[in-house]
Amino acid sequence: MMEAAPPSRRRPPNAMQNWRLTLSYDGTDFAGWQVQPGLPTIQGELQQALGRITGESPLPQGSGRTDAGVHALAQVASFQLAAPIPPQNLERALNRTLPSAIRVLNVAHAGEDFHARHSARGKTYEYRIFTGALCSPFESRYCWPTFWTLNPEKMQQAAALVLGEHDFTSFAATDPDLTQRNLDEEECVQNPNRCINLSEWQQTEPDRLIYRVHGSGFLHHMVRNLVGTFIEVGRGYFEPESISQILAAKSRKAAGPTAPASGLFLKQVDYEDGVLPSATIC
Repeated sequence: MMEAAPPSRRRPPNAMQNWRLTLSYDGTDFAGWQVQPGLPTIQGELQQALGRITGESPLPQGSGRTDAGVHALAQVASFQLAAPIPPQNLERALNRTLPSAIRVLNVAHAGEDFHARHSARGKTYEYRIFTGALCSPFESRYCWPTFWTLNPEKMQQAAALVLGEHDFTSFAATDPDLTQRNLDEEECVQNPNRCINLSEWQQTEPDRLIYRVHGSGFLHHMVRNLVGTFIEVGRGYFEPESISQILAAKSRKAAGPTAPASGLFLKQVDYEDGVLPSATIC
């Protein structure tokens, strides 16, 4: 028979336990991650599901606030519960309760200091482009059908110029309500400097392009604004070297348009103990 844990190591009855959850979602029909009155959101659906299962309603904190229509292959959330429910039971119950557009990949207990956003060390995003003549209705929710003739070589040259640490003001959202918030991820902040260590385009098929970017953090709309500008390079409206001038301008007006949300995926989040599992796309 196993010995009971020493009294000093036992969790007191009803003590709050910190949890870490990894989930994947199709963001098409949601108004983003963050709870908004009267609108369906990922955070709101997760909070309601936890309430129905445990009788508690913690507000899960995500690794970042994805926008309306943006998808996630491996979003990470943290929250606290007093209910003594085994992780595998909570994972199963959540997947039975949540809408089918949201799937929980992993549920685990976390250390007291773990926070999905504050503990994150980096993120990878993917943006998917379709360049063919006819985009399938089963794919159009998950890409940007551009229908333009693009030059991937020039787009890659442009993408390489954002590597390293830069002031990304030119690629940040200009919403005045957001510029007042001092949040680390998915918001405009007082410090617009970010360090990017992966920025590349890959042609996976003749009519499909994927942009991958990894960094320690991202400003609000930063990835979508980068993609929109790289597309302008691919169309011949900007030269690749103009990216350096756009960065130096520190003005949103200097860059290209914002790419649609449908093509953007949060692919993975990095933590000190490794990268958590992510979903795959057919």
